[in-house]
Amino acid sequence: MNTLESIQHLKSKMSASIIGQDDLIDRLILVLLADGNMLLEGLPGLAKTRAIKTLASELDCGLSRIQFTPDLLPSDVTGTEIYQPELKEKFVFQQGPIFSNLILADEINRAPAKVQSALLEAMEERQVSVAGKTYKMDPLFMVMATQNPVEQEGTYPLPEAQMDRFLMHVIISYPDDASELAIMRLNRNEQGTGGQAKEEVKLSPQVIFDARKEITAVKISEAMEKYIVDIISATRFPSKYSEELDTWLDFGASPRGSIALDRASRTHAWMEGKDFVTPENVRAVVHDCLRHRLILSYEANAEGVSPDQVLDEILKQVAVVA
Repeated sequence: MNTLESIQHLKSKMSASIIGQDDLIDRLILVLLADGNMLLEGLPGLAKTRAIKTLASELDCGLSRIQFTPDLLPSDVTGTEIYQPELKEKFVFQQGPIFSNLILADEINRAPAKVQSALLEAMEERQVSVAGKTYKMDPLFMVMATQNPVEQEGTYPLPEAQMDRFLMHVIISYPDDASELAIMRLNRNEQGTGGQAKEEVKLSPQVIFDARKEITAVKISEAMEKYIVDIISATRFPSKYSEELDTWLDFGASPRGSIALDRASRTHAWMEGKDFVTPENVRAVVHDCLRHRLILSYEANAEGVSPDQVLDEILKQVAVVA
């Protein structure tokens, strides 16, 4: 079984446990392969937590869950130095839950900005600095943060600097009726077996590293590079494309947006078994890569225009130049 087949097998095993959320599974694996972090938005009960738990159970790696609350401290995330007088080194660093492979930051918008910012260095530089010392993260590392789009009482908006560090902002919705029926039956079967699944061989993290190496070899032509740059430029200078876009947008995507589109589109192409990027690969990831990087105007918010509608319009206006 080659690397791509191993990843496809992982995806099919996850699909058997997470029903009706194929897009979520696809995006979760894509972000992991692209060495990024994901912000997942959805109502309670839509398998957000189950998704990353299932991924961790199929991979031979660690999982930490951090339940974000208003009284959480930054040291509760990163860890802190403990005074131990009996040792030669009086202060010993005790690692926090951030030192794992897969991190579930549950309801991240319930914690104040100081705690949310404790994740910034780990997400971007893959390291944590505490008391003047730097501690490296494991090479296999991904943060999946969740937030509830409806219940806003007692929550804090995520700072723009932190939003920009998520490779993708994925939004999930209710499953269809057929999937709902399958979910009920799956839950009933799990209750019958006590939730104990038979032990199977877990996928080695080396497969993820091998996949990342293969993804770096995926070719992207100058035309596709120009297409990505034009999309980003349209978010910054919308007046060049249409009056409507100009009234909707205050600020566009940063250079992290173009980097995210490049990485995500190459990963998407590789997952489809291709060794080059097409416009379809770019369009397939553009909403998840950019919806959290746009700052809409007062007029857009007053009219109820969403970031996805803005991106739909940009895709209509920006052409692929061969």
